[in-house]
Amino acid sequence: MSRIGKMPITLSNQAKIEISDSTIRVSGPKGTLEQKITDQVTISEENGVISVLRVDDSKKAKAQHGLYRMLLNNMVEGVTKGFTRKLEIAGVGYRAELKNDLLALTLGYSHMIYFKAPDEVKLDVPDQVTILISGIDKALVGQVAAKIRSFRKPEPYRGKGIKYEGEVIRRKEGKAAGK
Repeated sequence: MSRIGKMPITLSNQAKIEISDSTIRVSGPKGTLEQKITDQVTISEENGVISVLRVDDSKKAKAQHGLYRMLLNNMVEGVTKGFTRKLEIAGVGYRAELKNDLLALTLGYSHMIYFKAPDEVKLDVPDQVTILISGIDKALVGQVAAKIRSFRKPEPYRGKGIKYEGEVIRRKEGKAAGK
């Protein structure tokens, strides 16, 4: 049995779940999320505890078991607490600012890069070298963070670029001096 799949999910008193035949809707103080489920797993809720069970022991059902348990857990956590990713910008002259609902990035190119985030995701720029991405959908928050990071990935020689908070950039040595 899947180690992740067999763990129960406890609902807080703020979150509510609605289980229909092929969709699950979780609502809480931050919003509502909906997920379609496969026919390989069944989901039940008793006394504020959600359990995910697989239909049989086929390879596909085993794979889906842990996946849907984590998707449900992320939905419950998202509608109650929310998710946040923090990006850090390093480099001389590299900076970010928020203009209306557009993120304006100066990253050493000949032009500025403008990025509009989806409506479900909130962008915040507390200072010029920090970008905070927050929302209730963990996958969407991570996807937006990866897209912003892709505009100028950190390079290994000087470490310039956009990196996740806590990400360690493996530095390379430059050209060796003459022998």
